[in-house]
Amino acid sequence: MSFVRSLFGELPRRVNSASFKKAAYTFSQNTSNQTLSLAPINLCQRFQSTNAQAAATVTNDDEADPQDIARLRKLRNIGISAHIDSGKTTCTERILFYTGRIKEIHDVRGRDGVGAKMDSMDLEREKGITIQSAATYASWGDYNINIIDTPGHVDFTIEVERALRVLDGAVMILCSVSGVQSQTMTVDRQMRRYNVPRISFVNKMDRAGANPFRVIDQLRSKLKLTAAAVQIPIGAEDQFRGVVDLTTWKAYYNEGENGEVLAEKDIPEELMDFATEKRHELIEQLANVDDEIADIYLMEEIPTAEQFTNAIRRATLDLKFTPVMMGSAFKNQGIQPLLNAVVNFLPDPTQVTNTALDVAQEEKPVDLVPYSANPFVGLAFKLEEGRYGQLTYMRIYQGTLKRGAFITNVKTGKKIKVPRLVRMHAADMEDVEELGAGEIGAMFGVDCASGDTFSDGALKYTMTSMFVPEPVISLSLSPMGRESPNFSKALNRFQKEDPTFRVHVDKESKETIISGMGELHLQIYVERMRREYNVECTTGKPQVAFRETITQPAKFNYTHKKQSGGAGQFGRVMGNLEPMTTDEETGKDVAFENRVVGGNIPTNYIPACEKGFMDALEKGPLIGHPVNGIRMVLEDGAAHAVDSSEMAFRIATKNAFQEAFNKGRPTILEPIMNVSITAPVEFQGTVIGGLNKRKGTIADTDIQEDFFTVTADVPLNDMFGYSTELRSATQGKGEFSMEYKEHQPVQTFVQQQLIEEYKKKEAAKK
Repeated sequence: MSFVRSLFGELPRRVNSASFKKAAYTFSQNTSNQTLSLAPINLCQRFQSTNAQAAATVTNDDEADPQDIARLRKLRNIGISAHIDSGKTTCTERILFYTGRIKEIHDVRGRDGVGAKMDSMDLEREKGITIQSAATYASWGDYNINIIDTPGHVDFTIEVERALRVLDGAVMILCSVSGVQSQTMTVDRQMRRYNVPRISFVNKMDRAGANPFRVIDQLRSKLKLTAAAVQIPIGAEDQFRGVVDLTTWKAYYNEGENGEVLAEKDIPEELMDFATEKRHELIEQLANVDDEIADIYLMEEIPTAEQFTNAIRRATLDLKFTPVMMGSAFKNQGIQPLLNAVVNFLPDPTQVTNTALDVAQEEKPVDLVPYSANPFVGLAFKLEEGRYGQLTYMRIYQGTLKRGAFITNVKTGKKIKVPRLVRMHAADMEDVEELGAGEIGAMFGVDCASGDTFSDGALKYTMTSMFVPEPVISLSLSPMGRESPNFSKALNRFQKEDPTFRVHVDKESKETIISGMGELHLQIYVERMRREYNVECTTGKPQVAFRETITQPAKFNYTHKKQSGGAGQFGRVMGNLEPMTTDEETGKDVAFENRVVGGNIPTNYIPACEKGFMDALEKGPLIGHPVNGIRMVLEDGAAHAVDSSEMAFRIATKNAFQEAFNKGRPTILEPIMNVSITAPVEFQGTVIGGLNKRKGTIADTDIQEDFFTVTADVPLNDMFGYSTELRSATQGKGEFSMEYKEHQPVQTFVQQQLIEEYKKKEAAKK
């Protein structure tokens, strides 16, 4: 307690210091409104924790090892995220080249037979897309940067989700022609969900029609970001040859065979007026979010380069501002300034608040302090089946993970030894003895699930879970020829690796059904089964993930009675079903509520009633699909002293649900996809006509130069085969992407068709 006494003695002098504020914020535990609690009583309460290790916890910079602080200050954990085909992997390839991690630059599609370093799977190189996020690390000057390159395709959105869950900052890449696209909006939502500060990088400045300032306008209007250019381009399209930095007031050109030399020169005379205008715009935007720049702006002065850097960093870390860089990764332009921006504007691990839940204190939120001397807490955020067993990617939030050390899986309570620790460089790895706080690495031979929290056994902390979207499409899957053990082995592995990939066996048809985020998602897994497990499979027709629900409340009063000699079955339940919207906090849209008073239904039978409700949700009465958006309120009932049992009440509740469901004006819900199509202007009428035929609702159209972009909401059931239709309608020049938006009721005649098809199918089984 000597630290607390000394802290109280110095309180008047240290109240305004940043380190004290950080310590007091950690002590206060008030994560809901992030207020600082400086009262001595709160500090005492925090220090007198029941946790045996609390007294050893390093809580501020004064107590931490100076070398550890210096290491953390020079560390950045970033992700590269964007819409598909914006140049993420190309950009990462150039970053690795300029930081000296690779010696040669290779194309993404592997035209030279090698392919990009970060696309290590054969499938990725063949298709020219990123399927799995890949981790690497690099050094830029004195700084160490951990980088995760994420997929852009919506089918692999879970890879982006889990990367952003553990990263401190991100680079959001945008195409200079296409600008903000559908998946850009998804990535933006994910970054907001995990409060990740970001830099925006307008890529492909060498493309015809490049216009970075239109992209910045879209960032402000579509994503509602306070964004401003920190650079302006020198030339554009095929004349693009460098950038002007508005903070240092210098021009930068990439010279040398691969742009490895960054030459600093004076700003070209013809760009002076435009640069002055854009610098004034940058100052205006910063003045809206930063007090220091606001004072300078009001005095009509120009900030120094240092004032600019500090203000942009402060505003970016506070999630109030997004600096916009520009360049062309493919043409080796603008990557070194982007690396400087990562170092200057994005946070180090000490500047990010990571919250865990203390299992020992009823999941009380606890802010983790990222010093290596603290008790160990780490999160397993991604699993892969490696050549030497399961590879578990770990983010170390505090403490140190050492090879040969014993760590505890907080969820299972199982104690395990860490056999091998590595740093990842795409598919390559480098053995290390330990990983410090704030680091990202991987360990071999540890059996766990994605999302498990590990500690050194002294703490019982668990990290908050990440958001996992529900699958929208299913396929029946069966192995060709005789079933081999590899079939189930592959499915088990894929489920463990990917939370959005689900497998179940249909109770009636006995078929294996796989579910995922889209056709491509499932196709990739079927192809991986063939390549990695030598299992050829046939797939059935894609099935849309319909849902069933009710649109108005309905009462139920059901008695289950069965007498067949000896003890019978008796259970009576009364109450009502009512429509329910999704709870924003829990994400659940089904609920069971017990309002029984007076013991008419004994309390030991209430869980059985809830089980009956959950049984009924599995298969709806209309077309046999799961039910959601429903709350069951149990208000009354009756029990028999001899004949009542858990089974009787479970059956009674399930039957009561089905009876009331049919009275509640039931409807079928179908997944609606947000579809974004880009094609030459001459095909606009044909494309929009095709969307109308597929029951699409046009949300937005945008014409840029010779191309147009249309955004529409289209039922997934009507999107099968669309890629072939679009290719033929646009002479192969059109492209589209889609992502799940929401479930909406189907049209009345479609509902009738689906019900009739289901009845025929059921009749054929009898």
